Amino acid sequence: MKLSRRKLLVLGGGAAVGVATVGAIRLLLPRFMQASADPVIRGRLQMFVDRCFGGIERSRMWDGHVHLLGLGAGDTGCWLNPRMRNHLYAARRFQYELFREATGMSSESTADQDYVDRLLSVHRAANPDGKLVVMAFDSYVDETGEVLRDHAAFYTPNEYALTIADRYPEFVACASVHPYRVDALDRLDEVIDRGARAIKWLPNAMGMDPLSPRCEPFYRRLADAGIPLISHSGTEYAVEGAKNQELGNPLRLRRALDAGCKVVVAHAASTGTARDLDDGQESSKRRPTFDLFLRMMAQPQYDGVLYADLSAITVLNRSARILRTLLSAREWHHRFVNASDYPVPAIHIAINPRKLEFDGYLTAEDRDFCEKLARINPLLFDFCIKRAVRYEDPDGQVHRFANTAFETDHLFGA
Repeated sequence: MKLSRRKLLVLGGGAAVGVATVGAIRLLLPRFMQASADPVIRGRLQMFVDRCFGGIERSRMWDGHVHLLGLGAGDTGCWLNPRMRNHLYAARRFQYELFREATGMSSESTADQDYVDRLLSVHRAANPDGKLVVMAFDSYVDETGEVLRDHAAFYTPNEYALTIADRYPEFVACASVHPYRVDALDRLDEVIDRGARAIKWLPNAMGMDPLSPRCEPFYRRLADAGIPLISHSGTEYAVEGAKNQELGNPLRLRRALDAGCKVVVAHAASTGTARDLDDGQESSKRRPTFDLFLRMMAQPQYDGVLYADLSAITVLNRSARILRTLLSAREWHHRFVNASDYPVPAIHIAINPRKLEFDGYLTAEDRDFCEKLARINPLLFDFCIKRAVRYEDPDGQVHRFANTAFETDHLFGA
């Protein structure tokens, strides 16, 4: 295709801006993401950490939402959409550099092992008795069963997640199988036989409709195996390729629940709006996805199959109402799942303890402790900030997340 002079100038200018932006990012990020000059936890900070672990059996703490990312270095099979590293896509390139710096990917030639090494390091320092549920991530698949790689943001193969879990006892594999693949059920049986403890979906970016009848056999197979489905709900902001946000409507997960499949609503559907399908399939009425999720949690037939993970609920773009509601819903705390959404907690701008203090969820002292931990260990920071957040209701009663929200090994068949 022949490009006009104007288009060439625009592309050239965009590339120049992108190169300059990346240069600035690489100069500033190491300072911005700088670790603590004193990474040792001692004194009052250690007392705070001990308080957060108080009453919890550490071996039962399984982090239920940990991303396993890579560039394909070392023939892992991982893939990242080239747009993420293209200078013409400055915002995506910034996101790539941010995640790379946060996860210790020091070189693209060793990036995949660098990621695993950093993850192991922070986990062993935070809670070596617990485990991390590391997630594969399937591609975008259309309704004909064709894999459209270019539509996906990234891809982490099941084989890699299973191999890593076999290699390191701290890891437990969560596979990812798109139900529209022509061999979806065979793939599902294979990963279950290999030891996968959960299945991960991100419908907004992968393209599956959880309400589609074609998912029914998939759900029945999961129900028979007792394997939970961890499905993103709400609007997706972080992953490129999230083209159909309506697929993140939590009400679309009802088909899975009605089939007896255990479903973990990732992030408690805490962002965005969706159509209220209970008002009729053709209804245009929209409600916050969080409210739709709460409606489902309140329905007694879903007790024992519907869960919510606590990943990203303290992230900057969540409303204060989310925490207030979840903290005070103590009757549901046994259905909450401790989850970090790593590497998100490693990105310092994502979670702001000062905002949580301003909103009344952290004391000044606990906010200071959390800020220190953020620069020492992202997994410990994520856990402690969720243990420290509190809500005092109008009657003066203080609500915190119960210990049961952090002892989640039972959900994964332990």
